[in-house]
Amino acid sequence: MSSSTTQRMPNRGRSSSVTNALKQIPLNQQQEQSYGKVSEVKPLSGKPRPKKRKASKDDLPDNYISRGFWDDLKTGRWMLIPSSAFLIMLISPILYWNHKLLTQYGILKPDTPNPFKYLLWISGELPNGTYTKSIYDFAFLAQHVVFWSFVRQFVTIHILRPMALSLGIKGSKIMRFLEQGYAVFYFTIMGTLGIFVMRGLPTWWYKTEYFWIDYPHKQMTWELKTYYLMQAAYWIQQTILLAAKIEKPRKDFKELVAHHIVTLWLIGWSYNVYLTYIGVSIFVTMDVSDIFLALAKCVNYVSEWASPPFFAFFVGVWTYFRHYLNIWILWSVYAQWNLIPEKERSRFAPLEDQWLVWWMKWQVFVPIFLLQLINLFWYFLIWRILIKAVFYNDLRDERSDDEDEPEGDQTTTEKLKAQ
Repeated sequence: MSSSTTQRMPNRGRSSSVTNALKQIPLNQQQEQSYGKVSEVKPLSGKPRPKKRKASKDDLPDNYISRGFWDDLKTGRWMLIPSSAFLIMLISPILYWNHKLLTQYGILKPDTPNPFKYLLWISGELPNGTYTKSIYDFAFLAQHVVFWSFVRQFVTIHILRPMALSLGIKGSKIMRFLEQGYAVFYFTIMGTLGIFVMRGLPTWWYKTEYFWIDYPHKQMTWELKTYYLMQAAYWIQQTILLAAKIEKPRKDFKELVAHHIVTLWLIGWSYNVYLTYIGVSIFVTMDVSDIFLALAKCVNYVSEWASPPFFAFFVGVWTYFRHYLNIWILWSVYAQWNLIPEKERSRFAPLEDQWLVWWMKWQVFVPIFLLQLINLFWYFLIWRILIKAVFYNDLRDERSDDEDEPEGDQTTTEKLKAQ
């Protein structure tokens, strides 16, 4: 045995003795056992953290969830958040009644005009109780763009979405159901009001010669003017939503943009040049047919088996209103224009509120004709859907991009990451 080995042996013995001695100490025995086996970690006392729920395709999109009023206001999200839109909508009545109180208590003179009334009520009242157009109509439009934003989001989120979930609609079809459900809601109301307003006009039911006889129709009833401006506010609000691509664009996005532009063109010009009689008639043809289009789509999202009868009935309604009646209106513009008194169609002087001259006939004819071309494009798609439904039991919307999306558990965020 070498000397180095001999020298190390006492050290090994000493180390072993020390180790044995330390083992007799309870604390060190626990530490040694802990090295060999990891003890279970016990949770800290206190309220447990809530488990984060996995995102689902049935969840409301993030854009529809408020991040606080000021953030919604700065980013324009208020158009999607009913609570934020409601707060904005309250500003005008608060200012209006505040002005009333200041006047009542003598802080303001009794004859001080209340400028906030133009936001809430239509203006341009004449001594005989009828109304005409007014520069303050723009204030009314601005307020009611906010109004329609609130109504749209309140109805879709708090009424139609729970209805969709209770009917078993899932995934991306929920948002489509909300869009079409709101269309049923809006067009049923405005289509009914349009028929009511038209019932009080000499043009009832499409007596087109009265579009032109006794022109200009500068005096409007309260019902006619309110109806017209509410329609204008709705279409402005819808155009903003479309331009911002808040709803998922469909395959016919360009045609839809063109439809909105032409509609606003018709509304603005017909109101400005006192052709509201023809405007009401066009509104009715569009709104009534849209009720049954949206209803057929809603039924299809709930039950594909029950959808074909609704869709077939809708095709008949659409054919009559959007094509027969609209072509009848086009014929009237072309053939009955000369029923306008000659002195009212011979001079274009906007500063003197004189609008109609020979070329204005085509300014009226062209947008209605363009609207008919867009309707014919959709009519082709409608018949293609109907043929597929009858012969192939396939009633998918030709305009939608989401009907064939898988209904899996992959969230939108996961899809974006995958891309």
